[in-house]
Amino acid sequence: MRCSSFSPANKRTLNLQETVTTADNWAGRFWARTGCRFDGNGIGPCDTGDCGNKLQCAGAGGVPPVSLAEFTLNGYGGVDYYDLSLVDGFNVPVQVIPLTKSVDPNNKYGCGSATCTAYLNNNCPNELRETNSAGATVGCKSACLAFNTDQYCCRGNFGTPQTCTPSTWSQNYPAYFKNNCPGAYSYAYDDVSSTYTCQDSGYKIIFG
Repeated sequence: MRCSSFSPANKRTLNLQETVTTADNWAGRFWARTGCRFDGNGIGPCDTGDCGNKLQCAGAGGVPPVSLAEFTLNGYGGVDYYDLSLVDGFNVPVQVIPLTKSVDPNNKYGCGSATCTAYLNNNCPNELRETNSAGATVGCKSACLAFNTDQYCCRGNFGTPQTCTPSTWSQNYPAYFKNNCPGAYSYAYDDVSSTYTCQDSGYKIIFG
């Protein structure tokens, strides 16, 4: 498994346990690729998170479904914003752990650990399953990715927090993700229970 970063200025593959330093106003995302089959020239596909059949993504984003760790450093109010997003689906468990000791005991979103440790592929609804060429389930799509409707994608007439309410859908697909990973985004407007903030901290990102 390799971890990949995506930002306007830095789009490359990270080695296992690699530490990277960024500008204090960096914004971007990290994801994991699985089932990659690269040749000696770094060319080949991945089952999930593929970025153009190349080892080095060179500007391409990961093809969903992928579990995302997202960051906006030194954002509004001079604080860091971070979250886990399953809006486009899930491929592997993911955690973001701040390295600061200044955790707010009264606010789990204040320098708290964002975690999604459940393996959602096992019980993923059949209609959301992403399978590889061997027929094995390698990811769990979001309803938006699977069906691409305005309602499931929170767009058009459903493009506001007031009109995009999964509890009113004929099938509340985001509930599967939220029940298993309460601290992760399960759909586009899941901000209240999914956004973490911290300040002057480093972060440890764990996939798998």
